[in-house]
Amino acid sequence: MIIINLKNYKMGVAALDLVQKIGLYCGRAIVAVSAADLKDVVKNTNLQIFAQHVDFHEPGRSTGYVLPESIIEAGAVGSLLNHSEHRITMTNIRKTVKRCGEVGLKLVICAGTLRQVQQLKKLNPFAIAFEDKKLIATGKSITSYKANEVKKFVELLKDTDIIPLCGAGITSGEDVAAAMLLGCKGVLVASAVANSQRPEQFLKDAEGLA
Repeated sequence: MIIINLKNYKMGVAALDLVQKIGLYCGRAIVAVSAADLKDVVKNTNLQIFAQHVDFHEPGRSTGYVLPESIIEAGAVGSLLNHSEHRITMTNIRKTVKRCGEVGLKLVICAGTLRQVQQLKKLNPFAIAFEDKKLIATGKSITSYKANEVKKFVELLKDTDIIPLCGAGITSGEDVAAAMLLGCKGVLVASAVANSQRPEQFLKDAEGLA
């Protein structure tokens, strides 16, 4: 599994163009786009599309929040949650997991520590992505610089149905292969695709590995 987070590197027409390129070279990818782009992207691709964030609030008096219902209505199938650039409290994570479970929205919850992984494990999300904030966008892959922690992370999820992913600094096919060798079932990437002038080679390599 490869999840590509466009962050706010690409928006509007540029986001759609990149999603279509991703579909051409890596047809099994899941792409996370901004809430404003969800509906247009979903209409113009066969890829699975995720939101980049979701809130636990309900329809009604909840101005400015991204509701699970609105994500589903746009045609997306899941969302990232608790990314290192958008941390939320454990209390709010629990509320959001409950709300998304009620409407059938998949969650990939990001975790920055093994302790947090242990807490998130109890919530039984679709997937947990283990990432190191200090390595994000550095080109220094978590699979090299935090290999032992990635192994421990995978071990924590061994007896569950939760999909173990890792991310941060992953920029090449070799990094993706290393993640799989460490026991992960996929990767969460951003800069290698969304902030690259030539993402094609990474996408081709990732298609055959994750």
